[in-house]
Amino acid sequence: MEEQRRPIGEDWLALWIGLGIFVLGLGAFGGVNVLGWGAKVNVWIDSAKAITPVAASFKEMSSFTSLVLTYLFMLALMLIAGRCLNADLKKFAAGFTLIFWISYACWFTGHFAYIAATPDVLNKYGIGWSLNLTGEAGFIVALLVGLVIGNFFPKLAAFMGEATRPELYIKTAIVILGAGLGAKAAESMSLASAILFRGLCASVEVYLIDWAVVYLVARTIFKFNREWAVPLASGISICGVSAAIATGAAIRARPVVPIMVSSLVVIFAVVELLLLPFISQALLWTQPMVAGDWMGLAVKTDGAAIASGAIVDALVRAKALAMEGTRYQEGWIMMPATTSKIFIDFFIGIWAFVLAIIWCSKIECRGQVKAVEIWERFPKFVLGYMLTFALLLAFSMSSPEALKAAKGATGQMDAFRVLFFVMTFFTIGVVSNFRKLWEEGIGKLAAVYLLCLFGFIVWVGLLISYIFFHDIKPPLVVG
Repeated sequence: MEEQRRPIGEDWLALWIGLGIFVLGLGAFGGVNVLGWGAKVNVWIDSAKAITPVAASFKEMSSFTSLVLTYLFMLALMLIAGRCLNADLKKFAAGFTLIFWISYACWFTGHFAYIAATPDVLNKYGIGWSLNLTGEAGFIVALLVGLVIGNFFPKLAAFMGEATRPELYIKTAIVILGAGLGAKAAESMSLASAILFRGLCASVEVYLIDWAVVYLVARTIFKFNREWAVPLASGISICGVSAAIATGAAIRARPVVPIMVSSLVVIFAVVELLLLPFISQALLWTQPMVAGDWMGLAVKTDGAAIASGAIVDALVRAKALAMEGTRYQEGWIMMPATTSKIFIDFFIGIWAFVLAIIWCSKIECRGQVKAVEIWERFPKFVLGYMLTFALLLAFSMSSPEALKAAKGATGQMDAFRVLFFVMTFFTIGVVSNFRKLWEEGIGKLAAVYLLCLFGFIVWVGLLISYIFFHDIKPPLVVG
């Protein structure tokens, strides 16, 4: 009998799949929208207008065609991955097909305007209220549907088992995420270098304080071991989901650890999104840039943080106009939220590398530490994240035209990045058993998160935002 091939690890697969999508997306720099047919979901009232191709050059393509092409492309990628993993390809294809369509349905549902529309766009959709959750509500829907299937429909969960690989999906998404952050960083540099510098300083300050304190609270008060304390500290203090996965991989935590932390990150980000912008409007309307930066430092997922910044931008401008007749230019209050979040995100790669060295040299010391040991422990997909970030940052800064092309390219890549994210949360739910989660300590984990987030992280972020941005005002509308 022929010896079975040695499978390629999910770490390397995520790196190459993410880089493959990145390279295809770069076609936009040459005016070729290789991925422009990808199906994106918009906030919607009319479901017929919800799904559109991501590139304007494909605007004549029907939603159905765009969606089917997206499915076939994703299926082809995942079958290659399944082959490299020595998976049963028939079972993998069948399982992935269900995962894709259920996940997409959840993402679609989460974009319903009465769920997703934020206060600054209610008039656009002709509605008087919504839950204000942004499209990231789709992640919550996917997680809940996955939990229902995983706990109450075990045969269906087993049917999808071959393709239920949340770590592969999230690691691939993180590689693609780097490109989008690179373009956003370049855009911020071109807009306001002073805000960028202050955002960098604020991000470094809040990160160094928050990570250490959360780690100590988890270890000393709640008695979590290092395997749990490290991803938890990273998830709360850096970028939430991406940071928990990356640092969990660096210390070789069991997959269940960053997965549980990731679930809490998304849930608490929604709570912050519902509360903090309105607190900012009430207390910080006279310090508009402080209000904006606070969202970037306090809210722990990219989408929710930037959405919070957009809401604060609208709410604070409206309050300043009503109270003082001051008319600030749109977008400037949101800018520090975006720049601070980008810099916090960038720490993912740096901190994963630092932790890999610490764990090899101090925690699991086996004599003299060799470079190869650090290399083996270091999460390879983080290299992809850092590479896509650096390349897009360099391309985008070369000229205004390059920046415009980069935004188009990353928009196409993001259509697929988002799909990997939503499939992550659906499959997290599928593999999560309520009884086992409780035994693993998710209740105590949520208590750490709640205590740290609302006990000091939110307020440390506010203090640091005030230190760096107090008395700085956005430009006024002229005329």
